[in-house]
Amino acid sequence: MRRSAMSAALNPAQPQLDANKKAVMEFYETAFNRKDADAVTALVGDPYIQHNPQIGDGVAGLQARLRQLASAFPDLRVQVKRMVAEGDYVSAHVHAVRVPGQRGVAIMDVFRLEDGKLVEHWDVMQDIPEQSQNPNGMF
Repeated sequence: MRRSAMSAALNPAQPQLDANKKAVMEFYETAFNRKDADAVTALVGDPYIQHNPQIGDGVAGLQARLRQLASAFPDLRVQVKRMVAEGDYVSAHVHAVRVPGQRGVAIMDVFRLEDGKLVEHWDVMQDIPEQSQNPNGMF
């Protein structure tokens, strides 16, 4: 039995959890790596509730921030390091590099999904320091 089929048999919610993770991954690729603010409308629900105080509520607020980031950081790239789904929530540990060659930012995003669309978002961000008090790294 394939691993995904076995996971689904052991956890009937697994297909929905996998679909939610796929939706969040598509959001990262579309919004940040392809920088297609218009296309996020297909991935985000209405209303879209934003908890980051630097971003406005709704799809329009999200699109404005994405356009601002794309303009300020045309070479911005994000890489999802790990993702966890539970119920309607997906958490992602992300490495964002705004300017090639810089260390970047470690981000922890939490999304709530409804009907396969992102409808709510929380995040915390931490610049990756030049030196650390431990050898463990950010990822």
